[in-house]
Amino acid sequence: MSFSLTWLADVLRNAGLNVKTIDGWEGRGRGEVGEIMGVLCHHTAGPKNGNMPSLDIIIKGRPDLPGPLSQLGLGRDGTYFVIAAGRCNHAGKGNFKGITNGNANLIGIEAENTGLDNDSPWPAVQVDAYHRGVAAILKHIGRGSEFCAGHKEYAPGRKSDPTLDMVAFRSSVAAIMAGSADAAVVASTVEPEADSTE
Repeated sequence: MSFSLTWLADVLRNAGLNVKTIDGWEGRGRGEVGEIMGVLCHHTAGPKNGNMPSLDIIIKGRPDLPGPLSQLGLGRDGTYFVIAAGRCNHAGKGNFKGITNGNANLIGIEAENTGLDNDSPWPAVQVDAYHRGVAAILKHIGRGSEFCAGHKEYAPGRKSDPTLDMVAFRSSVAAIMAGSADAAVVASTVEPEADSTE
């Protein structure tokens, strides 16, 4: 059985992004999603080293929260890992523009970053891919850049991710959607991809 977000990989690829699908992603999820109304941005708070060391946790979850924990993972080299086409446990309780069921109505992207000063500034190639991936998804669902939120905006006081300026983030997404953004940032080196043990 496949869930409804099977368009994710193609939409990201068609935007010129590097995409790796994780085996079984089409049928992975906590059930079917509802109407997709936007994108919720996160950082993993995972290890400092490696491209996507948090991948296995995003797929399988944690002792306190079953996976998958987002539909997409974003490596430090700008690669999108497509994890799930169904609903994921990424949002929890919150509210953004009247959207209160983020797990059902928002696509989650977990970008690899510790969330600490030791992992700042973020790699330019990763941030650029973050902007471009969000723009591609929003264009596909017919929503503007204002329907991109940080987890810290959806759940203020409870969450602090991502450590990016979301006003500037949305401005960059808007420029990409309008066709007025600079050329894409290209990775000068690519770290090894993370492996998933299913």
